[in-house]
Amino acid sequence: MTDYCELALAYGGFTSLDVKYLENLLKQPLNHEQKLALITPPPSVINAYFAEIYQKQGPQAATDYYYKLSQELALYQNQPSFAEEKPFVRLNLSGKSYGFSYQEGAELALVFSEEEQAIKPDVCFELAQIFPHYLVFVDHQHIKMSANPFESSKQNKLSLPDNLLTEGFRIDEHLILLKSFNLEELKEVSQQFKGQFFYGFEQREFTLYIKE
Repeated sequence: MTDYCELALAYGGFTSLDVKYLENLLKQPLNHEQKLALITPPPSVINAYFAEIYQKQGPQAATDYYYKLSQELALYQNQPSFAEEKPFVRLNLSGKSYGFSYQEGAELALVFSEEEQAIKPDVCFELAQIFPHYLVFVDHQHIKMSANPFESSKQNKLSLPDNLLTEGFRIDEHLILLKSFNLEELKEVSQQFKGQFFYGFEQREFTLYIKE
């Protein structure tokens, strides 16, 4: 049986001073979804917590908080939008308003814009810099983020003539990894390859996995 007061104290921004008030509110004839909505903190609180954790503990701690919150309070959204039927974390990417929320199941985040925007590599790399523990990719015209699914311990170096700051590696028959400290050069080199691109950022290097 769900203990809504416990959830509210753990994830809803409520304190022990609010328990009696919560108990009275929860006595109303509400279904499970309505009770979760009642104890869910407003978007401003979620975004403030997320930003504070990001600044003090780092990006992975911030997404861990938000993912756990999404699990416990059913904040999953498969088609999120700025209509904000459920709260989400807001982002500013290249001066434009974006948000992201998790989809139900595995830790898979969906990034969406307030206004329709063309999906550009620069935005994907910007996301990768903000969340370096994720890879960013485009799936059916949607930007998504997830943990790195690729095993890259075995690497065969590729020959990339005339590129001073970009390295290329063949991971397996269908996977290539490009790495560079220079984003513009990396984007130029990537034009030689075709496949699905996975954008990353690791140890101050831009990375690009290409699944052929």
